[in-house]
Amino acid sequence: MAETIAFADFERVDIRVGTIVEATAFPEARKPSIKLKIDFGDEIGVKRSAAQITVHYKTDQLIGRQVCAVVNFPPRQIGPFMSEVLTLGMPDEDGAVVLIKPDFKVPDGGRLF
Repeated sequence: MAETIAFADFERVDIRVGTIVEATAFPEARKPSIKLKIDFGDEIGVKRSAAQITVHYKTDQLIGRQVCAVVNFPPRQIGPFMSEVLTLGMPDEDGAVVLIKPDFKVPDGGRLF
């Protein structure tokens, strides 16, 4: 378990839900990855993310899927690609990423609380 933090620290992390509108292979990445474009609604818009999710997901299966992401980290250069948000997942038994999503369809841009 990580160290204890104040609730105010948690509130500073802006985790939102969005819908994947584009998913393409990212062969230039050092680790197998997929480039995503995620629509977070009118307030935030469409943002890009590189995610190491190739074990469980194919690009054509991701379109229309809702995911959760941290939207207030600074952009990060990953090879030739600028990743603007951190798409969230949890490791399966073998350490492969399983994406985090709401159980039911919710409006894009909704904030985790």
